[in-house]
Amino acid sequence: MRSELRILHCYRTFYPESKGGLEQVVLELAQNTHGSGVLTLAKDPGQRMLDGKLPVLAERRWVSVASCCIGPGLVRRLFRLKAKLLHFHFPWPFGDVTYLLAGRSRPLIITYHSDIVRQRALSLLYYPLMKIFLSRADRIVATSQNYMDSSPVLADFRSKVEVIPLGISEQEYPVPADNDLLNMEARFGKDFMLFVGVLRYYKGLEYLIRASVGRPYRVVIAGKGPEQAKLKVLADELGADSIVFTGYISDLEKAALMKLCRAVVFPSHLRSEAFGVTLIEGLMYGKPLISCEIGTGTSYVNADGETGHVILPANPDALREAMDDLWNDPVKAEQMGQAGRLRYESLFTGERMAAAYQKLYTQVLEERGLAT
Repeated sequence: MRSELRILHCYRTFYPESKGGLEQVVLELAQNTHGSGVLTLAKDPGQRMLDGKLPVLAERRWVSVASCCIGPGLVRRLFRLKAKLLHFHFPWPFGDVTYLLAGRSRPLIITYHSDIVRQRALSLLYYPLMKIFLSRADRIVATSQNYMDSSPVLADFRSKVEVIPLGISEQEYPVPADNDLLNMEARFGKDFMLFVGVLRYYKGLEYLIRASVGRPYRVVIAGKGPEQAKLKVLADELGADSIVFTGYISDLEKAALMKLCRAVVFPSHLRSEAFGVTLIEGLMYGKPLISCEIGTGTSYVNADGETGHVILPANPDALREAMDDLWNDPVKAEQMGQAGRLRYESLFTGERMAAAYQKLYTQVLEERGLAT
């Protein structure tokens, strides 16, 4: 890893092994802030230059328990690396342990993506460690004012919490050629309702399937994940013939699906979904959005009545009504999509996010006397 490394981004998974929304955020930050590199865990460890310019060091992942990736080599590697400032992404309990054992009191920024929602029993055991880790941070970054205001954990650290919304860079996305669009249209049609993401328990896809029964439009679920088999069984049992599961898709295929769809549907129903990068992608592609009110950044990204519909969570009837509205009124869908594009340009570009973090890195290093 290059000698001039100043900022080390640490997260449990990363490209190319995992391509979820948080991995994309880490990629955006690391590529667009000066002197950055990434430290992560992977099935196949090693050091490489991503896209020929971003140093990525992956230690071996031994096991993953309750979505917490563990690899003891990470502790040794972090201790040896000479980065001036460490940027961790929460929640990741093994990351907490790694910093406390090997951080060597270096400046620490934590991006707080989500409260721990599902693993409540484990969270009680983890709570003391979490408090110590968060107390060591120079800054804690919430991704939206909504999440900062509604998180009981962040309430205890309000004096050092800053809000920096997530963002994505349009130039990092491939541009489908006409043949790419024609091929995807041949496979999936067009004007469908589109979900893109990892198929996890908190994504609310059960409710999307229930809402899709008997609808005249196609609903495309793009991605793979631990809930995939269960969701396919549910769709078969309900006779949800309009549902199409794509499985894994490439970035180019995702871009084509975004261009072809009528609307982006994001039915996450639990606070584990803190923001939703897919929603930002929908704005970027000028598509109307459907999301749920769960007290997180999803309702900051999607302005209800302006860029789409914000509905009650875990409610197939509300979800069906929102999809029907955008299907039956293409003019409204187009207007909401145009408003979404403007919202992306003003609030959620990758350049805006990276500039805010670059400023924060500089402030923290200056406060520690390490700015040179």
